[in-house]
Amino acid sequence: MCGIVGYNGKNSVTDLLLDSLELLEYRGYDSAGLATMNANTGKVKLRKCAGRVKDLRKICAKDKKISTCGIGHTRWATHGGVSDLNAHPHRVGDVLLVHNGIVENYEELKDHFMLHKDLKSQTDTEVVAAVLNRFYQGDPHEAIRKTVKYLKGTFALVIMFTDQPDVIYAIRNVSPIVAAYNDNGTMLASDVVALGATADKYMVVPEYVIMELHKDEIKLFDLNDKPVEADMIDIDWDTTRGGKGKYPFYMEKEIMEQPDALRATMQSRVVNGKIDLSADGVPDEILKDCERVCVVACGTAMHAGLVAKALVQSKLGMHMNVEYASEFMYSDPVIDEKTLVLAISQSGETIDTLEALKYARKKGAKSVAVINVKGSSIARESDYVMYTVAGPEIAVASTKAYTTQLMALFLLVGRMAKVRGIFDDATEKAYLDSLTKAPDKMQEVLDQKHDIHKIAREMLDAKDAFMIGRGLDYSILLEGALKLKEISYIHTEAYASGELKHGTIALITENTPVVATVTQSKLKEKELSNIREVQSRGASVVVFVKEDFDLADAEYADVFELPAMEDEFMVFPASAALQLLAYYVSMDKGLDVDKPRNLAKVVTVE
Repeated sequence: MCGIVGYNGKNSVTDLLLDSLELLEYRGYDSAGLATMNANTGKVKLRKCAGRVKDLRKICAKDKKISTCGIGHTRWATHGGVSDLNAHPHRVGDVLLVHNGIVENYEELKDHFMLHKDLKSQTDTEVVAAVLNRFYQGDPHEAIRKTVKYLKGTFALVIMFTDQPDVIYAIRNVSPIVAAYNDNGTMLASDVVALGATADKYMVVPEYVIMELHKDEIKLFDLNDKPVEADMIDIDWDTTRGGKGKYPFYMEKEIMEQPDALRATMQSRVVNGKIDLSADGVPDEILKDCERVCVVACGTAMHAGLVAKALVQSKLGMHMNVEYASEFMYSDPVIDEKTLVLAISQSGETIDTLEALKYARKKGAKSVAVINVKGSSIARESDYVMYTVAGPEIAVASTKAYTTQLMALFLLVGRMAKVRGIFDDATEKAYLDSLTKAPDKMQEVLDQKHDIHKIAREMLDAKDAFMIGRGLDYSILLEGALKLKEISYIHTEAYASGELKHGTIALITENTPVVATVTQSKLKEKELSNIREVQSRGASVVVFVKEDFDLADAEYADVFELPAMEDEFMVFPASAALQLLAYYVSMDKGLDVDKPRNLAKVVTVE
């Protein structure tokens, strides 16, 4: 949610900011803006509008692009509606400001500083700018220090002062800011994706540290004005992405990248034919000594956790909870020093997951994060980190991030089974042999994507759709239903098919699309029986079935055979099939697959 960029250097800043904001579009936004300052004249240009970056680019088209210092923003509306006036940057007096996060006490600040007459927008951000302007007497550090003492909530503030035309200032609490430099200047952003074209290393700005972005250097100071050092982190994947290539949408490109992403995620964790997490620094002791496991995650990441739960319970015989991170702290969870908490997030910035992780650690739990972005907030907060190697995922609907999370979790559970004495060498080898086949089996599905496209065409007119399965099939379908609903806008729900008779079957009407997965041997007959139940009510049933299963000559609307693996590993080919189904339904409906309405890739507010 929301994106921040800033640049100070030798090059013209306007187009650079616009290009960088486009790299952050995937985070979700509804308005955009930028502010530039001419270091020679001190002249400020403020351009902003509701709409897309392309709309902002049109507004800037006739500007003389001579400034080399500026800040930009894409806004996700929280306080105040979507409008030109509410878009960032905000200017109050000598202060130009962009902001990510939520300032919870902004109404109190209005009253305390008697700001009502000074404000033009409905945003908490303009309140912060106004407070900062009240304190500003020519010393940026003093004004920033005084301002942040009043702020409650999360924030990443990036600031220009009109009498300081060659410096950009920043400070943050929770909401991320990263920065980098090269021979042409310095740059900051809310996401490393925006830096990839300009640098091969970056720093994560520490919390409550004032950063100064000069043309040729970056300076950091604590709130006592003492210099601070920040570690530089390698950018080890291509953040520039090289566009969509031959694909019409990033989502299809990312679906097709999954076999390689799975192999990359396995690469350093399979050593001499055994699962080895030493490169991640995850010690065997925490895997061996924990008495319970708890996943905290949201959305797609939570669905990955549900698959892990099935593995933990079947392979390890351990109790495991999978919790909505947003509800975790409020549900009185039973967490102690014997609990291993798995925090799962693509971005590593999901605020609910971050706060749940902090809560668990205060209770004494050990933690392992499964994330995709180095140096992210969850990575820094967790005891240990397993990085997925998905590379940048741009489409809002997660695909390769989800399946690489699954891969990391399968490896983690496999190692737990070995160190706890459940797997002997032969069992570990069999488990790993099956897991290493997952990329190839997924590729087999991707090679048949046009067959899934034909199935998708039958669902274009649906207003409602249902997905049914049991056991791991149900866990897979929860993610499949989320994919379909979020990008096609078809109301889609996944149900444990044994629950159909307890109310849900009342929703089945003639020609209602029902998608079923049948991949688990011990549940096959029960699943087929449930499918017949909905068929008898007139439903149009699509079946994704493990290829060596006999469907007993039953007639279905469509059948797609999934390449056979051991039952627990069928999540990989089945996930690819369900992703393609959702993708083609959305594309054929003429929707913006990569940017579904009202959704953001990175959720940084509670």
